[in-house]
Formats: sequence, structure tokens, C-alpha cells
Amino acid sequence: MANNPSANASRPPFVVRSIEVSVGAEAPFTALFLADTHLTLCDAHDNGRKNALAAARRQGEFRDAERFLREALARARERRPDLLLHAGDLIDFTSEANFDAAAAIFAENNWFGCVGNHEFSRYVGEAREDEAYKAASAGRVAAVWPNDISFASRVVNGVNFVAADNVYYNFTETQLALMEREVAKGLPIVLLCHVPLYTPGLYAAVMARTDGVCAYLSGVPDALVDTWRKERDWPEAERWRDRRVQQRADAPTKAFVEYAKAQPLLKAVLCGHTHFFWQERLSPTAVQIVCPGTYIGEALELRFA
Repeated sequence: MANNPSANASRPPFVVRSIEVSVGAEAPFTALFLADTHLTLCDAHDNGRKNALAAARRQGEFRDAERFLREALARARERRPDLLLHAGDLIDFTSEANFDAAAAIFAENNWFGCVGNHEFSRYVGEAREDEAYKAASAGRVAAVWPNDISFASRVVNGVNFVAADNVYYNFTETQLALMEREVAKGLPIVLLCHVPLYTPGLYAAVMARTDGVCAYLSGVPDALVDTWRKERDWPEAERWRDRRVQQRADAPTKAFVEYAKAQPLLKAVLCGHTHFFWQERLSPTAVQIVCPGTYIGEALELRFA
């Protein structure tokens, strides 16, 4: 991660937004919250196609990703938050250099987080991304991640942080059972998941950005999904690209989202994926906060009380 101050002088600054989150903590504490870092590191340990992908992604929207991550980590060293949170897509695609960087980053601080879909992406959009696709790299991801990548929990100052994998828009029956077990502990809960849960305001904002193609959210009502338009007429072999199929909530997902919204112990949902900041009430007791993409130079400092 080389740094060139003169090259950075004309580029956007790193911005951290402070947010108060009332959760009923035993004592107030802070967390630096990142998401969608999209590291594009690659070296001689990977093939030519992977290196070409890295070069192309670095020349585009992720050109400042490494710089902004350095600044985020420097802030953590300076301000020493009680917890560092990441809502997924730390890396942009699987590579030995990206995995090495992830291991080093997570080893340095007190991290907790959920995975993103790009943690498992081999060449970014080259194939149907489903559970079988994920399985090919899940072991490598799990080896560097600071907690279990499917479902994990950690208590900090009387607050139960729960991380659940919903990178392909759905939750599972097993995750629902585990969530019920966490609720039974009787502690206030902060849920981390990469893909935000459906809320009317966020849905409208994303649909405006995608020109009606899709919402990139979990638990969108079927009646709304039915209104989405196809990006174009994909050939039969690429029917998986239809976002109406990819993002339609299955039965376990509907049950998980309905259950979460009904739990008074759920105080906040922290997520990423949309690459812009959003804050909206999810339920009478819970707020949903979407962390903007760290690769564009934004992060959140959360003050839990």
C-alpha cells in the first residue's frame, strides 16, 4: 500500500460522520464502522487474468480504495475506538494479495463484521453467484475473517453484536434459529449484515439510482419485485442476471426479516452494499444505518449509549 502525498493532494479527503446510537449499553463506547472497501490487490501469485482485472478495477472507481483504508486504520490507531466494525466487501475479488492484506488488517485491531458478496467473487460478475459459487472460496475467506462468516455474536458493554451472512440477499432457516437463540439472551442486539433490509425510504432511493432495475435489498415485498424491469434481454444462458430472480426473498428470508423487525431487543442494523449513506427507522425499536463505501472516502464513527 504505497502512499504518494503529491498524487493524493488533488483527490477527495477521507470523511468520517459521527452518529449517536441508543441501544441501552452498560457504558457508552465507540466503534469505527467501515463497509465496501473493495481492495484490488494482486501480485505474481495470481494469474494474468486476475492481475488484469486488478489493474482495470484500480484505474476506475476503486483507485483510492487503498488510500482511504490507510486513513481509516490511522484514525483507529489515533482515536482507539472500542470496536472496529466492517459490513463486508473488504476485498473486491479473491486474490492471494487481497487475502494477505485482509489477514493483516483484521489481526491489528478488535474487529467484528459480516462478509460481503465480493469476498467470494473470483472475477467480478463472471458467473452465477450462489451458495455453490461461494463454497469455492469460503474456506479462504473464513481463514482470514475475525469471526464466523455465516453467523456470529459478540457482547460488548452489554450489547450483543450479531453478524449474519446475507450476501446473496437471503437468510437461512439455520440463521433464524440462531437469531432466536441470541434474542433469548435478553441483551440489546445490533445486527450486522452486508445487504440492507427493506425499508420504504431506502427502497425508493436505490430504485431511483438504478432506474427501476432493482433495489439491492433483502426482504423486498414480492409485489414490488414484480415491477422491476430487466436491464436488457439477456441470452438464455445468462438468465441468472435477472435481478428479479436473484433478489426475490425466499420463505426463510421473509421469516427472518419479519422476526427481526418484531423484536424489541433489536436496536440497530448496520449494513453496506449500496455505497451511499442512509439512516432510517426499521422498526419501533431499531434503526438501520447503511455505511457509505469506504472506497469513496467515507466511514462512520458510532457512539453507542
